[in-house]
Amino acid sequence: MTESPREEGPGWQVICLCAAWCGVCREWTSVFDELSAQHPQVRFGWIDIEDEADAMGDVDVETFPTLLVAQDGRARFFGPVQPSAAQVARLLESLRDDPRAGRETPAEAHALLVRIAPLLLRKS
Repeated sequence: MTESPREEGPGWQVICLCAAWCGVCREWTSVFDELSAQHPQVRFGWIDIEDEADAMGDVDVETFPTLLVAQDGRARFFGPVQPSAAQVARLLESLRDDPRAGRETPAEAHALLVRIAPLLLRKS
């Protein structure tokens, strides 16, 4: 799966960090694609953490799926989620509704966002 086509520029991004060998991730791809279709104003991307190990740096993803949600180039959420479209939709809604939500996102999330951004552009 690659990033869904969206207009260039700032905005919302939802990046799934998964692994090809993970059964949950394989099942999650169709749900993630549906989310992308339901939220055309959001750029969705998929990163295989093993294929892109160099870009992952020291970030250790232990639970799948893990999402990195960003707004205008700033990480707003970074962590594991249940593989549920409804949960991700609620997460996006809560982040949109409360500009203060996500302020405690770890610094490593922003650094990761910077490192993987070129990968998502290359895959679109």
